[in-house]
Amino acid sequence: MVLRVLNVAEKPSVAREASKALSRNQATYRRGPGNTGCYEFRYRVQGLDCTMVFTSVAGHLMSTDFQEPFNKWRSCAPLDLFHKPLRRYVPSGKRDLKTNLEQEARRAQWLILWLDCDREGEHICFEVMEVCCGVNRRLRVLRAQFSTLLQRDLAHALETLREPRRSEADAVDARQEIDLRSGASFTRFLTLSLQNKFDWSSNLGPTSGSPVISYGPCQFPTLGFIVKRQWEIYAHVPEEFWYVHVAYRNESTRQACDFEWGRKRIFDKFAAEIFFEPCSAEGAVARVESIRENPTYKWPPYPLSTIEFAKRASSYLRIGSQEAMKVAEDLYQAGFISYPRTETDKFSPEFDLRAIVAEHTSHPQWGAYASNLLDPQTGLWRNPGSGGHDDKAHPPIHPTKFTAGEANWDNKKKRVYEFVVRHFLACCSEKAVGSESVIQIDLGGEKFSTRGVAVKARNWLDVYPYRNWNQASLPDLREGETFRPHEVSLRSGHTRPPEKLKETDLIAKMEQHGIGTDATMAQHIETTLKRGYALREDQTMQFSPTPLGEALVYAYKEMGLDNLWQPFLRAYTESQVSSIACGQITKSSVVQDAIDKTQAQFRKALAQLMVLERCVGHFFAKSRGRGR
Repeated sequence: MVLRVLNVAEKPSVAREASKALSRNQATYRRGPGNTGCYEFRYRVQGLDCTMVFTSVAGHLMSTDFQEPFNKWRSCAPLDLFHKPLRRYVPSGKRDLKTNLEQEARRAQWLILWLDCDREGEHICFEVMEVCCGVNRRLRVLRAQFSTLLQRDLAHALETLREPRRSEADAVDARQEIDLRSGASFTRFLTLSLQNKFDWSSNLGPTSGSPVISYGPCQFPTLGFIVKRQWEIYAHVPEEFWYVHVAYRNESTRQACDFEWGRKRIFDKFAAEIFFEPCSAEGAVARVESIRENPTYKWPPYPLSTIEFAKRASSYLRIGSQEAMKVAEDLYQAGFISYPRTETDKFSPEFDLRAIVAEHTSHPQWGAYASNLLDPQTGLWRNPGSGGHDDKAHPPIHPTKFTAGEANWDNKKKRVYEFVVRHFLACCSEKAVGSESVIQIDLGGEKFSTRGVAVKARNWLDVYPYRNWNQASLPDLREGETFRPHEVSLRSGHTRPPEKLKETDLIAKMEQHGIGTDATMAQHIETTLKRGYALREDQTMQFSPTPLGEALVYAYKEMGLDNLWQPFLRAYTESQVSSIACGQITKSSVVQDAIDKTQAQFRKALAQLMVLERCVGHFFAKSRGRGR
């Protein structure tokens, strides 16, 4: 008997690439309902002859919303949404996918789920199971665990099938319900309370209209980080300081250096002048007290996790984290890189790193470096370090297919692929080696020092243009030698405010405080931008709050709702959701606890509507003749 196996991937491109790999390009294609399609081929699974039918969904198959009529804005008081019944359904735009699954499931004996191997993917597994098992209760359901679309990894996944994990799907269920109830209640409250009471064009521009003023339990703490930094910038009062500057130049070699004062800087001008006087006295000479030379290193990066990828894409490539993740997803679905949503930043000992490097030896840009990396005579190879994280599901992000460039790739896709390859080669390389010289001098009883670096071996830096190590040579001085400085001056400066948050800083804060997951942080940042609560400068990747974003955080602060714009409540909820995924606590208890805490905050806000309006009124003019 030949088993008929229905295989369901998360996206059509994954179904296509997996079918091509497993069938070795022998799969036949047929159209299904609407724009759906199926690939069919013969294969042996765990020693059994099978007809494999590969199809897909398109992300989540189902949506969750309030039951009728409570999904309408004015159907009930916003407070009531914390307890109104919910429904899970297949939206109209995905009914063809549902029909396709039902048709194929009726004819199958097995169902193998090839959804992305994270919590969201596990949740989609149960959505697919609900549809397929609803028409065929005899289906044997199994889950494939994979990280790349290479034939060897897919074949291994078929030999190591497991059951879907209900606890991980429950964790997503819990987060969805918590976010829906808290988000809908506060969004309706804010919008219905404020929308018609202010002239939004007075500070948002003439096209602002009547905005929906949304709240999200991850979106608001993300905004809170941005606003809090802006307030720190506002609060900064420049202070003047003074410091002694010493410069030396060797007239014969023309080598020069600046010496840093041992006291750094002081905020009392009179005291600074006292210290400066003997240094600048006529005939004052500097004496070299010590010269130290020590080895120094720049270590290669750890293997690439999702969060680190998002940070570096923003910093090095000037691509926003959400867009970078989308490009990485496209590259993964086309088989060029591994699964890009991973917490792991170390390779297992069994991982064949050299085989991946060998695939890139013919590349016109980094091929020579890859060849040197594999040559034992160069001493360039070093097993990658470990960042200490392993999600036990996926390896770090790495290249899986060689290409010297695809004709249909845009510039961003080329740059992201290049970055993934270069990062992989760098993490397999030896550290860069340098020698640091530190010269310390005495001038007028004050200590000064200068530093120089000579780079001995660049190693990984040769393949990683995103980082550099500049040499800084020093004049030829000897211990005990005296010299007259080229310049001795008392200089002043002013303290500067902190910089606006860059995207790398924002992601780091979200990671530190547990706002979102490695798979959702970029999405929360993008939502904050799309809602019009913050702006990101393209060149610097720095964030600023908009007047609306700042007004809302200011209002929540004045109402005493710090739990809603600071990260602590959401971080606690995220930790509880993770406990559901690990099977340590039930979904119902976490949902109820989160609803109780958020509802208490809502009641507090409801009692302070006047404070909310007053705070927003600091940023926007009152609307004329509306909302009175």
